Amino acid sequence: MFGAVLTGYLTGLSLILPIGAQNSFVLRQGLLRQHVFALCLLCAVSDAVLIVAGVAGFGAIVAAFPTLPRVLALGGAAFLLAYGALRFWAAWRGDYAMTLAGHSAGLWAVLATGAAFTWLNPHVYLDTLGLIGAISTDFAAKSAKIAFATGAVAASFSFFFTLGYAARLLEPVMKSRRAWQVLDAGIGLVMWAIAVKLAAGVFGIWP
Repeated sequence: MFGAVLTGYLTGLSLILPIGAQNSFVLRQGLLRQHVFALCLLCAVSDAVLIVAGVAGFGAIVAAFPTLPRVLALGGAAFLLAYGALRFWAAWRGDYAMTLAGHSAGLWAVLATGAAFTWLNPHVYLDTLGLIGAISTDFAAKSAKIAFATGAVAASFSFFFTLGYAARLLEPVMKSRRAWQVLDAGIGLVMWAIAVKLAAGVFGIWP
């Protein structure tokens, strides 16, 4: 049983570790120390729902609606382009008085943005409903499947809360306007790179 939990944990962690739009947003809120718990909880619970669905065998949903990945990819690309543009605009303006004072968007705006980064990302469905669901079939016993899913869910919770709260360790280097400009420009680049890849994949430009 421990082997199934460990496999689930390592699988979940390997899928969530790469830097992406969602992780960048959690990092930024962690640096601001605003709505960190609520955002991390939203991301982790969203992952948990998708992981459980994947292990339960709902990967067939994607097969039943073959256009769903394309719709999600285009919607996600549009959202990432818009959010990336906002980060570039913020970096160009360089007005970080409120940010340096620790102010951010309101709770519901932060949660809405976090939900968009999660649920408009087609890769999350491929990772959870597809890959994690497929790997879970290696465990025949129901108890082993539950253990595998528990491990994967634990990986999401530990990662998001660690990222959100460990971000404050970077606070000493984030006390200047220039540092926030670099961060926002970097986040903008990540958002646009992912958006281009998503759109290119839809139109067959990207393998």
